[in-house]
Amino acid sequence: MTKELIKGNEAVIKAALLAGCKSFYGYPITPASEIAEAAAKYFPLAGGTFLQAESEVASINMVYGAASVGERTMTASSGPGLSLMQEGISYLAGSELPCVIVDIMRGGPGLGNIAPEQSDYHQIVKGGGHGNYHTIVLAPNSCQEMCDLTLLAFEMADRFRNPAIVLADGFIGQMMEPVEFPTKAIEPEPKSWAVRGDAETRKNLITSIYISAEELEQHVLKLEKKYLQANSREEMYELYRTDDADLVVVGYGIVSRILKAAVDQAREQGIRVGLFRPITLWPFPYRELSVLAQWAEQFLVVELSNGQMIEDVRLAIEGERPVRFYSRVGGMVPTTEELLRQIIKASEEKDVRANLSKTQEFLWAV
Repeated sequence: MTKELIKGNEAVIKAALLAGCKSFYGYPITPASEIAEAAAKYFPLAGGTFLQAESEVASINMVYGAASVGERTMTASSGPGLSLMQEGISYLAGSELPCVIVDIMRGGPGLGNIAPEQSDYHQIVKGGGHGNYHTIVLAPNSCQEMCDLTLLAFEMADRFRNPAIVLADGFIGQMMEPVEFPTKAIEPEPKSWAVRGDAETRKNLITSIYISAEELEQHVLKLEKKYLQANSREEMYELYRTDDADLVVVGYGIVSRILKAAVDQAREQGIRVGLFRPITLWPFPYRELSVLAQWAEQFLVVELSNGQMIEDVRLAIEGERPVRFYSRVGGMVPTTEELLRQIIKASEEKDVRANLSKTQEFLWAV
């Protein structure tokens, strides 16, 4: 069947196989465990490799080895596991090795709990490992996008020779929805830079070490040129009812779906509000968000964290408009009614501030 009622976590694996992924190395962790379970079932059936590593540190280094021989490869984990993988991710980026990493976010810090959160944003989007590098970060908000963005992640990873991360909260990983899968699998092209242990690839070298300061500087500048290229044309986002919006709410993952329902209810009450959803968290769609500041009077960022993406929203707006913030943490997910109240509150305060003198406005802001 091309259409199937399936968990987001399982959709990732079927999409990976359709993308031509040949190997999965990982270690189970809730709420991402179904990814490893599905990989253990389906990869051998498709002629691929599944290996449960002894740790997340081992699994990311196995991915490094598989990527070096030119095959499409992947791993998956949750926050604590991604923390352990950061050094390996830096090595992959430094060696320009494409791979896909799936992070199903749970509550933190520490072991936290297994409920959905979005508190991995900083370590994933800003690069938790050492050095000057970026990873491509895609943020699905449905099971269908768990499929579609996994397919895209493999394509972008190969195109930019860089790790790509599918970043989803535990809600999206665990929910079940109908997913329409492609009818044909992709056969990736052989990679001329790979090391396969034969005479043809003997000249190739996979490494991230450059002893000479001059050499390392040139390598980092080469990487930066690649990142600038991605930053200039690969941003993805969704606009919903923003054409005449006085207030724009910003959220990703499960939050964006709840916000969309809240936007519709607020519109029924005559509040001109719209939704901006970043789909690529890196590169972040700064330019597209900043355009909305030409007519939107204020922004409201909602996250399942204590405030991480809000920094990128403020960079996009550059102080032109007020940016409000609302969050739930610890695995608490806000209801539609809860977010509707926040939209009404923001709208009412905007109306009050519109009637203030400059002196009163300053005192209000303080």
